[in-house]
This record gives sequence, C-alpha cells and structure tokens, in this order.
Amino acid sequence: MSSVKVTVDGSEVAIAAESDGFKLFTEKSIVAMRVNGELKDLAHKLSEGDSIEGVSISSDDGLNILRHSTAHVLAQAVQNINPEAKLGIGPPIKDGFYYDFDVVDAFTPEDMKALEKAMQKIVQSGQRFVRRVTTDGDARVELSNEPYKLELIGLKGSDLGEGGAEVGAGDLTIYDNVDPQSGNTVWRDLCRGPHLPNTRMIGNGFALTRVASAYWRGNENNKQLQRIYGTAWPSKDELRAHQERLEEAAKRDHRRLGVDLDLFSFPEEIGSGLAVFHPKGGIMRRVMEDYSRKRHEESGYEFVYSPHISKSNLFEISGHLQTYADGMFPPIRMDEELDEQGNVKKVGQDYYLKPMNCPFHILIFKSQARSYRDLPLRMFEFGSVYRYEKSGVLHGLTRVRGMTQDDAHLFVTPENMEEELTKVLGFVLGLLRDYGLDDFYLELSTKEDGNPKFVGDDSIWQTATATLEKVALQSGLELVPDPGGAAFYGPKISVQARDAIGRTWQMSTIQLDFNLPQRFDLEYTAPDGTRQRPIMIHRALFGSVERFFGVLTEHYAGHFPPWLAPVQVVGVPVADEFGEYLDDIAATLRKAGVRITVDRSDDRMQKKILNHTKAKVPFMLIAGGQDRDSNAVSFRFRDGSQENGVPVEKAIERILAAIETKTQV
Repeated sequence: MSSVKVTVDGSEVAIAAESDGFKLFTEKSIVAMRVNGELKDLAHKLSEGDSIEGVSISSDDGLNILRHSTAHVLAQAVQNINPEAKLGIGPPIKDGFYYDFDVVDAFTPEDMKALEKAMQKIVQSGQRFVRRVTTDGDARVELSNEPYKLELIGLKGSDLGEGGAEVGAGDLTIYDNVDPQSGNTVWRDLCRGPHLPNTRMIGNGFALTRVASAYWRGNENNKQLQRIYGTAWPSKDELRAHQERLEEAAKRDHRRLGVDLDLFSFPEEIGSGLAVFHPKGGIMRRVMEDYSRKRHEESGYEFVYSPHISKSNLFEISGHLQTYADGMFPPIRMDEELDEQGNVKKVGQDYYLKPMNCPFHILIFKSQARSYRDLPLRMFEFGSVYRYEKSGVLHGLTRVRGMTQDDAHLFVTPENMEEELTKVLGFVLGLLRDYGLDDFYLELSTKEDGNPKFVGDDSIWQTATATLEKVALQSGLELVPDPGGAAFYGPKISVQARDAIGRTWQMSTIQLDFNLPQRFDLEYTAPDGTRQRPIMIHRALFGSVERFFGVLTEHYAGHFPPWLAPVQVVGVPVADEFGEYLDDIAATLRKAGVRITVDRSDDRMQKKILNHTKAKVPFMLIAGGQDRDSNAVSFRFRDGSQENGVPVEKAIERILAAIETKTQV
C-alpha cells in the first residue's frame, strides 16, 4: 500500500494514501482538523505534504463547530415538526447559535420544549454529517422549496454578510444527515461546514434559550423571520456553569439595577437610546467625571469644548460623511431664505449632529500657528456625540444614540510619537484600575487590504500599525489581532477588560492617525524652520461615560465602592430619640465631603435596614442608647454583617480612609 508524508501537530509522519482524519485522530475530543490552515471535516482525504492540526471540541474552533452542528439539528427538528417551515441561516455565535425560520405562526414556549425533545432524539440517533459537493444548478433543483437558500446560492462568492455560514468562496456544498443504521439521508442543508462527525457528539450539553424576530440577512427591508437562539457546550456540567453565569449576569443587568437603584431611565417621550440620569446617577457620574478631570489635569491635558452640531463641510473634510453617513443622524437644513413667492433666495446648508469630536479639536489646533515646542498638545473634552444606531442593537447604556465621549486628541511629532503612545497606554490602564478594573488584554485593529473603507497611503498605515504593535507588546499584556477592525483613518489598540464574572468589555481605544492631519492640512514649525505635518493620537478612555457607567454597574452588581456610591453612608437610629446623635455625626462627615443621610422616617428600624441594604449603601451607622452613652456607633454592612461599639472617631476615620483609598467594602 502506498503512503504519503504529512505533518501532524508539528511532527512528520507517514500515512496510507487516501487516509482521512479519523485514521490520525482517535481521541473523542478531536472533532475536526486544520489542513494547511483551513478547517476540514475529519472525513477529509489527506494528501502528500499536508500540514494538519487536530481541533479539540473545547477550542474556539471546536466550540463553533459544535454549535453550528447543533443549529443544524435544531433546523431538522423544526422541519420534522413543521415540514412547511422555510430555512434561513444558522451560524455559531458567542456561547451558542441561532437559526432563522420562515413560519406562519410564531414559536411558543411549548414549541421550544417540543423542539428540545425532538433535538435530543436526533442527537441520540447518531446521524452522520456527510459533506457533498454540488453545483449551483443541482443545488437549485434539490433546494427548490427553500427560497432563502436559493438566494444564498445566487450570492455565493459575493459579500454574504449574515449568509457567510452557509456558502462562501470555493465549492458549493450540502451536508446530508445520514441515518447510521439504514444509510439513508434523512435531512439535508446547504452549508460550507465543517461539522461534527455525528450528532451523538453533541451530547446533552445544549439548550434552547429564546425566540426573537430578525430581518432576513439583517436588512430591515427584507421579511421578518423567527429566530431561535440556543447554546451548546461539550458537557452538561459546562452547560450548567454557563447557565449559572447567565443567571448571575441577569442579576447584574444594569438596566434592571438602574431602575432598582434609581440611577437612570430611558423615557419614551425622549426617544430610543437617549438616557436621563436621576439625582443618584447624576452624583455618581459627577464623581466619575471629576476624578477623570483631575487625573487628566495632572497628566498635562488641556480642556476644550465644542458644539453638538456643525455644517456638513466639516464632516466632508474629515471623511465621516463619505465613510460613516449611515451611523450619523440625518441632516438638518438651515439658513435657507425664501422670497414672498416662496422661491429660494438663499440656499440653505445641511447641519449634522456630530458623531465624533475629533474634527472640532483639529480646528482648535489649526486656529493658530504651532511650533514643535507646543507638542505634544493634549486636548480633552467630555463631548456629547450622536450616532444613529439601529433600534435592534440598542442595549441600555452600553449601546445608545446620545453619549458623552471622554475624548482626547493628542498632536505629536514623529520623534515623540512612540513615547507619547506609551504614556497614553499607561495612563489609560492606570485610570481604569482606579475605577476597579484590573484584568486586561489588548486588541490590535488593522486595515483590511482591498477594503475601500480605509483611506490613506499603505506605507502610512504600515508605519502606524508597526508603532502601535511595538507599544502594545512593551506593555507586557496579551496582544490579540483584529484584522479589518481599524477606524477608516488609522489602526487602533483597544483595551479589553474582564469584569468580576469574567465577561470581556471593550474599554479604551487608542488610534494612531496620519490621515486627518493631511485632510485638514495641519502643520507645525520644526526645529529647522520647515513646516511639518503633526501626527494625531485619538483616545477615548471610557469609550463613553454612559457605557462605562453601565459596565461599572454590572461589574460591581450595584455594590459600588464607597468613593463612587451615590449615598456613601446612612445613619439609622434605633429609635427617634437617637436621631439627633446621628445628625451630629453626619454633620462632621458631611464637612469632610461624605455623602450621608440620616433616616428619620417612621419606618421600624429593621425596615430601614432592609431598605438601605436593597439600595446597596456601603455603610450604615446604627445608634441606640448604649452607642450614644459610649460615643460609639455600630457598623452594618451590605452583606448583613455588623460590628458593634465602634468609637465615633474611629468610625469616621474608617469611612474616610475607605473613600480616600477607593477600597471596596
């Protein structure tokens, strides 16, 4: 028997010709393989010189394959129960999958239970996923009753968007679900794969989670379909752990906590994605912003202010209108003048709500002659910006239409660019740590070759990207590539922060920009007297104040550390007669800047304690006769623990120290 040489997980081996992945990988955990960098089914035949890596079910690729295979089982179950259902798409997503269906009646909770049972039967039957190459013509005949699949066949090789999981570049393929006993195909779907070898490998680590509506291929002009979401994991234990994480995340949902703690709301009268902050939320925002201002001043930033609106020409020069118009609010026509007959006497101009602050800061730079001695010039603004986010992506404070960017733009020379980037990254990480986030990694977003979205010379992009990469690596943090994720004018570093339950949030972005200085013809006088072009660094530290507020709310589950908490201390008298005693202590703390109230309501003491525990107040000071007589108080904490007989002086010191050191209690 002839043999071929291949490389398996870095080692060269000889295998029989026409061998497949099943011959190489006998471990149950290996569900697919990478052959010369491409994901393939284990049934794929191997050739001379192939470089092969096994794909474990627990790896990112393995989880995606598991979830996509489970999506196929869901679709099969739907059509088993409702043969008239038309299939959309079923890609893997973070922690799970979905599949879109065109059905007459919306799915009910009872339907979901029936579908899970039907899926389990399919899983237990051990159907094999068998890849089959077909032609466009044959596929059209075979899938003639599936209009959405037919549309995807027609789009093969183009920008598929949400259809990319079904068809892509290369061969058009169908996966047959084959009964292991009879060898008959019991169901099929258009798909580029790969898949698990069989349904039994899905096991019992899956669950359907919810139903939603979704426009076909994400286009609101298309028909609205029913979307079933699910999750899938290698084992039942991992599924349960995931469900527990979701339960904990639900408890931390900032939208619910915002209501419970009276922090903010989204009145319908104002419009979607536009928040108002209530007094308690306003206190917390002010504290966040004031501390940020203080730190910026200490680091050599200068504060600027800019209007919320501008003539269209500004955004034409910057390139926002050409590349970002879909994300901007529609223009407002102004300054038009009509004569008595209604004819236009003076042509009006289009004004736009600003989506970014950077063009305004550029104009401030340009307002006077600049010298190399002025650089680095660091401008900072809490600038209100507006973005026309689609209604389907709005999500509390973390995805809004009106936001406040803590926006900085630094103008530097080529000589101090790298040093300044290093300082900026250090400043960002230090400030985020002050707010209680300390588990980071970095993402480097770069240009996608051939994509017209990105403007500017390739050599400039290469220089900017190389510099950012060097600075990122010097930080010692993990650096993850993000190809094609750059802003239209330059590459960026994104600081990714993990919260208290391990979720990742994109925080600060640092962008290096050679293009906008060129678009606005910015110059400074160099030491030799020549006119040179500055380089811009764009930096949003929170991303937006609103989003950061939401992230902190979920990170702390509303149990804000004393320095951030809207109400830091509440005095609770055991009886009304001890209220004055606590009033005196409160006055002392208030003079020291502490946010304290004394609960003099008619509620019983236990009811007061319950109310303030629910409000997640960091410190409760309880006082009765014994406390007053010994000039002491009792501490009551959020976890229900209590510390009695603490001298007032010590209690005040303890509270002030916790606030000063930003300690959690």
